[in-house]
Amino acid sequence: MKPPTLITGLGDAMRHLSERQRVVAQNIANSETPGFKAREVEAPDFGKLVGDAAGPRRVARPRVQITGGMAALGASQPLGGRITLDKDVTETKPDGNNVTLEEQLLKMGQIQADFTALTNLYRKQMSLMKTAVGKGN
Repeated sequence: MKPPTLITGLGDAMRHLSERQRVVAQNIANSETPGFKAREVEAPDFGKLVGDAAGPRRVARPRVQITGGMAALGASQPLGGRITLDKDVTETKPDGNNVTLEEQLLKMGQIQADFTALTNLYRKQMSLMKTAVGKGN
């Protein structure tokens, strides 16, 4: 039996937050590494949840492939499927590092708050499901 769409969405969002927390922790660990650029995780595509509920509709996010000419101009291939360079940095140090600890700590706090909210939603959904099948309190 396939889990309900809400449960699937909550699980995907929690996995995204876990990956984002790992990336922010790496940013903090490399805050003094010369030339290190802060990274961020792309937001997940929750459009597939709507597509699953509404039928086979899908809008894909375009992927960029760096050509030789683009590389010659200084462009670089994105870091991975979901990890990108952080575009919302406020300063770059003289050694080329652009990690600001204050920004990273604010992101970590937001991740914690989001994870708490998702955990509460998951708990409430499970409670409703237990009640529906007659095993609730």
